[in-house]
Amino acid sequence: MTDISHLLEHLRTQAKGCRALGSPFTASLCQAMADDLETGGPTSNIIADWPTGPRKDALAMRLCGALHHAVLSGDAPDLAEAYPEDRSDWSIDEVWPLAQSYLSSEVETVRSFIGSPPQTNETRRSIALLPGFLEIAARFDMPLNILELGASVGLNQNWDKFTYQTESWERSGDSDVIVDTDWRGAPPDNIKQSIQVTERAACDQNPLDIHDPKQATQLRSYIWADQPDRLARFDAAVKLAQECRVRVDKQDAAVWLKKKLLERPPNTTTIIFHSVFLQYPPKETIQEIIRTIETAGSAATSDAPLAWLCFEPEGLFGGPRSSPVMLTRLKTWPGGEIKLLARSDGHATFVESVQG
Repeated sequence: MTDISHLLEHLRTQAKGCRALGSPFTASLCQAMADDLETGGPTSNIIADWPTGPRKDALAMRLCGALHHAVLSGDAPDLAEAYPEDRSDWSIDEVWPLAQSYLSSEVETVRSFIGSPPQTNETRRSIALLPGFLEIAARFDMPLNILELGASVGLNQNWDKFTYQTESWERSGDSDVIVDTDWRGAPPDNIKQSIQVTERAACDQNPLDIHDPKQATQLRSYIWADQPDRLARFDAAVKLAQECRVRVDKQDAAVWLKKKLLERPPNTTTIIFHSVFLQYPPKETIQEIIRTIETAGSAATSDAPLAWLCFEPEGLFGGPRSSPVMLTRLKTWPGGEIKLLARSDGHATFVESVQG
């Protein structure tokens, strides 16, 4: 008999995480799939033989994305009528039988969909990175050359054009994208710092094409259906990315970064940045990326400084591996100074400003 205990643990842990991040619908959906898996329902036919680690693969989010995609694409009209996007009085008791029926009748469609890793391209994370961008711009007072790793479709390439709003501070941008959060602590330093980005580049192993409506729908399907603010922010960010003709190179991050760092221009500050990316590549790739950054940093000069800005789990920086806490961390060269700028959760629903 196939051991499914690790799959059940993953789905139920994800349910708790979704509830903590303000998505009771997705939490209920993950719990229903776990119960269905345990009793041998259609979920079992789809994932019982999943060959790799479900947590690292974000398997629950793949499954939720498959159902949301069926709703958005029109493939499951009955399910769409019961989903939170069409009604605020949703009930999992109404949704799940329809979802279960879809999973039962569309096994191969769902299997095909969950074969691709989910990409949320969460634009809210940019508010956790913003203190680092502002500090870099103020410290070096040069135009910026930005290099993003694991960029999905590149929505955060336009971070400098977003409007940021909190109860204690605001920074206006030249777009319809509004990023808000529960900001705790002092406002970012250099909040009025002007930004000049002269070059933007990004890579991803499997970037979706934001200019293709079908692929844009796939990306949207990974956003939790009962979070209208995230969906609206996504729609605005997609529109901006299309207007700016954002492009993401399809390439391994370690290979791409090495090439880009060799080409970095003088009299420009090069910023390597990423968010919720570094825990996913193989260990050897992570080590190679870090070596490449450190090597380039050791050769940085005052005429061509380098900055490494990231928003990643604290477990990558010596904290507990199971911790849900995300850290905004900045390292700059020449000098190699490291600063911890903020703590948050995976969706940046709050940001706690810190110094150190």
